[in-house]
Amino acid sequence: MKNILTFTALAASLLCTGLAQAQIKVGVTVSATGPAASLGIPEKNTFTLLPKTMGGKTVEYIVLDDASDTTTAVKNARKLISEDKVDVIIGSTVTPNSLAMIDVAAETETPMISLAASSRIVEPMDAKRRWVFKTPQNDSHMASAITGHMADNNVKTVAFIGFNDAYGGGWADEMAKFADLRRLKMVANERFARNDTSVTGQILKIMATNPDAVLIAGSGTPAALPQKTLIERGYKGKIYQTHGVANPDFLRVCGKDCEGTFLPAGPLLVASQLPASNASRAVGLSYIAKYEKAFGAGTFSTFGGHAWDSGMLLESAIPAALKAGQPGSKAFRAALRDALEKTTNLTVSHGVMNMTPNDHLGLDQRARVMVEVKGGTWKLVGDAR
Repeated sequence: MKNILTFTALAASLLCTGLAQAQIKVGVTVSATGPAASLGIPEKNTFTLLPKTMGGKTVEYIVLDDASDTTTAVKNARKLISEDKVDVIIGSTVTPNSLAMIDVAAETETPMISLAASSRIVEPMDAKRRWVFKTPQNDSHMASAITGHMADNNVKTVAFIGFNDAYGGGWADEMAKFADLRRLKMVANERFARNDTSVTGQILKIMATNPDAVLIAGSGTPAALPQKTLIERGYKGKIYQTHGVANPDFLRVCGKDCEGTFLPAGPLLVASQLPASNASRAVGLSYIAKYEKAFGAGTFSTFGGHAWDSGMLLESAIPAALKAGQPGSKAFRAALRDALEKTTNLTVSHGVMNMTPNDHLGLDQRARVMVEVKGGTWKLVGDAR
């Protein structure tokens, strides 16, 4: 009898172990609090809507908050990999955090899908970035769109003010490059911190150059501060923002001072205004319907869409990865990385993805449109060039 009980207990233990190994674990770190909370909260919410099974396996999402802090993002990544034994990391929300997590992904050979924008996250391709993918459009994609719109609207001189971190630095570099191509003159380059409460000094320096347009390279609600200060100081030129502000909270905080602002954005932001021929329209509308059913009308944002697209990437890649190994194994993680890299013609809420060994974003011009803030909401201007 004792032997039978022992055998039964052993069999149950092995069965539980097998079930645990069969489950896919997705580790997530997002900035649900801190300066980037208006971006991270819709991302966090979106993970509750992602499929609970992929490739016939159950999926567990382990979601942590890094409070918009780089050190915490790295700690979260290490915890998710070493303690929770996740098969893939998604995050973080912002560029500095995502850049800091690259080393962790590479060291542990764990695929990582960033939800941040900078092209530096996946470029230039090297041994570390080989493990890293991303869903938001690169700053280079959007800088091209902004400068194209400026050139078409008789802008000759441009002033720049951006975050004093990797996000702002990446945008400054891309703007300098594309401004030169479009024959635009950069007349000022100022920076501010995400948690600053005043940028008066920087704005006065910008206004002294009398630029035709100002680009604010910030994300979330902190990007409203330079804009409101420009309006308060009587600036009459064109104001541009980046796709980092494409959420309802930015409009709420910026208020009437945002009227007339131009920005490039993913098609999701204006999905209902897109023509039926747009590849992402149906996917975007489907995501919006699911999100607003769960969290209320008018609550969706493009940042939640980036999280949704990460789920679509995994759902596309996991069946192929399962042919090489089981979840929880090194073989599965390596195969998942390979499968993500082979993503082809995957229509997501922000465009169509075609990954290659040298392109771990895979989006093209279909991933961007130009938008204007008009009447307190987003209005489609047209395709970006």
